[in-house]
Amino acid sequence: MKTQHPPAEHAGNAEHAEHAEHAERAAARPPRPGATVALMSLCAGTLQAMAAAMNLAVPSIARSGLHPGPTALVWIVDAYLVAFACLLVPGGALADRLGRKGVLLAGLGLFAGGNLLAACAGSVPLLIAGRLAAGVGAALALPVTLGLLMLVVPRAGRPAAVATWTASLAVGGILGNVVGGVVLGLLPWQGLFLVFGTAGALLLPVSALRVPRTPRRAVPLDAPGSVLLAAAIVALVHGLIEGRERGWTSAWVLGSFAAAAVITAVYVRVALRREHPLLDPRVFALRPVRAGTIGVAVAFAGAFAMFYVNAQYLTLAHGYSLALAGCAIAPIAVAMALASRSSGRLVERWGAKRVVALGFAGLVGGLGAFSLVDARTPYVLYVLCPALALAGVGLALPPLSGGIMAALPADRAGTGSGLNGAAREVGSAVGVAAMGTALGAHAVGSGASAAALSAAMDSGFRVVAVAVALAAALVVRWTD
Repeated sequence: MKTQHPPAEHAGNAEHAEHAEHAERAAARPPRPGATVALMSLCAGTLQAMAAAMNLAVPSIARSGLHPGPTALVWIVDAYLVAFACLLVPGGALADRLGRKGVLLAGLGLFAGGNLLAACAGSVPLLIAGRLAAGVGAALALPVTLGLLMLVVPRAGRPAAVATWTASLAVGGILGNVVGGVVLGLLPWQGLFLVFGTAGALLLPVSALRVPRTPRRAVPLDAPGSVLLAAAIVALVHGLIEGRERGWTSAWVLGSFAAAAVITAVYVRVALRREHPLLDPRVFALRPVRAGTIGVAVAFAGAFAMFYVNAQYLTLAHGYSLALAGCAIAPIAVAMALASRSSGRLVERWGAKRVVALGFAGLVGGLGAFSLVDARTPYVLYVLCPALALAGVGLALPPLSGGIMAALPADRAGTGSGLNGAAREVGSAVGVAAMGTALGAHAVGSGASAAALSAAMDSGFRVVAVAVALAAALVVRWTD
């Protein structure tokens, strides 16, 4: 066994890391950090929007000439999410080692090509293949979007850059519903993939021209670690997806969770023996990494529990079309963006611990208020619930994500960004699974009444609010 260093040493001497960071920025000579922040945020928002918009296409695909069965329909939706979630950390590590710009361009190319393949698919297997390719591309590109900012933006500007990037993810998720609703209201389901494939194709040449090159990390890629970590996340996400359909005590679902635990244990054992592991388990001894990873997962679990319900509530209770439902939740993007932009200034004044606590208080308050919504609640009062919750997420995420990135050396920016992304995607899957289970048969299209849906929402949001509050107390305790 090779001698290993304690976490503080393993993260790198602060002075040495600072010099290395300056050297990387000097070598890269980015044209304008502000332009890079805007472009990377646009890329991140587009990748996240695709994940959100897909849920709106399910009824159209189910009625299409492809005639997908229930299992095939699930994988048409989730192929992108599974590939996205399980490859984020390996994708970030690959960017650190092979070069961030090249991996970003490869990812955008796969994202565009996968969506265009899905748009042209004449069979279910081809559609799933397109979704998988797009998900792999998103997993390669997304870690670069944050990791690159930590290298090209001066230290003083990083909190604002992280806040902008964080807001772009939530805004992208919200706008995904808006764009998806409008496109599917005007075009068949293929139009959704055509729009996002075109968006990826347009971002590709712009990124090729505007993104600076940065030095590579001269260590080998941890192939065994990549396979093990990806397999563990696949097993976990698969269990969360299947739990809604099969029941949480079914042998299949429990077996998925058991496999995730066993594979994770094997990964930890293997990683501790390697000189350059994909993700060193000892980094979780660092409080900012621990707090950031769990905090990001919890925040997105709460946010996606709401996203899962929004369209269903507005279409059933208020009779909105999909397009109108998507537009109706757009105002909460403003609350999220304003809170994210204010987060950095509040951290300077109050400290990260208080801002994170305030953010989670807003999220829990919004979730709790959601449990009081029923079919008679006016839209103006209804929209305040997700606005309060997303404003809380906007306050909490920048210091949490920034904490992960600041705790790791500059040459591992991609790995840190991949960890941040994996936490986000797993948290999103948990939130959707929780609310999907709570709603049960009250989903749109089941013929359930608005009153039945509201009763299911009441209990579901109370449970989610309590769970988020308990986890948030631990995150706040770990936040410096």
